[in-house]
Amino acid sequence: MTNIEDETWNWPEERWRARANRVRAGKQLTPPWPEGKRCAVALSFDVDHESCELYKGGKSIGNIAGGQYGSRRGMPRIMSLLRKYDINASFFVPAVTAKLYPEEQRAVVDEGHEIGLHGWIHEFNSLLPQENERDLMMRSADTLASITGARPVGIRTPSWDFSEHTLAIIREMGLLYDSSLMADDSCYELLEDGEPTGVVEIPVEWVRDDAPYFSMSLARSLRPHISPEDVLKIFLREFEHAYQDGEMFQLTMHPDVTGKRSRIWILEELIRAAKAKGDVWFATHRQVAEHASIDL
Repeated sequence: MTNIEDETWNWPEERWRARANRVRAGKQLTPPWPEGKRCAVALSFDVDHESCELYKGGKSIGNIAGGQYGSRRGMPRIMSLLRKYDINASFFVPAVTAKLYPEEQRAVVDEGHEIGLHGWIHEFNSLLPQENERDLMMRSADTLASITGARPVGIRTPSWDFSEHTLAIIREMGLLYDSSLMADDSCYELLEDGEPTGVVEIPVEWVRDDAPYFSMSLARSLRPHISPEDVLKIFLREFEHAYQDGEMFQLTMHPDVTGKRSRIWILEELIRAAKAKGDVWFATHRQVAEHASIDL
């Protein structure tokens, strides 16, 4: 029998209001882009590699090998493409991934890209006690800083799982931005219990993520259901509307997903389409957050 306190339809108004208002979107942050650019393009990559199997205690050698593909083939293709078009991007890296591939992360930073927090082992924050979540976030930041020499200023929570304590920890750590929530298309300031925090949110969205279109799971009978050509059309429509509105186009990709031979061209076509406009600002998430924060 469910405890009466867990029956949400019986919650008093102050309880559901407090839950709804714990973290909310505040002021929209869309200042004029630098150098008269009409639109910002913020490309990002979640460098999960083996952590997606390891976080759940999985023992599948096949899944671990699939994660390794992201480093062996996906990352070189992505890095080569960014180099070809002289673009800097943001890479969100679990600490375990960084410890498995320290040279990879150092190369990312050496080429001018940003590395951001993405958990310790791709854990779910909402399942952790507050003290454990805090410890893992602190240790992850220390690990990335020690490996790359660059301390992260932003975070993307693993699986975009944001607990009721996450924002307080972000503030304690003095992070500039988060990129895990979905309350807007444009940047906005995060509110905590109704109060401005000064933390910039660079919103994500499943529509602008490669994984939902190409995921594969034997356990759940999940199969890719859409062609790469159709995924490109979706991404391009998102970009075109962002351009028309003079706002931001943010995209989330994964080296083991977009880094496949039959998919890497999607990223290149997007870059070419944006470059063809002539007035698009390609920026890291840090650069976008720093610029957006001038409106705070």
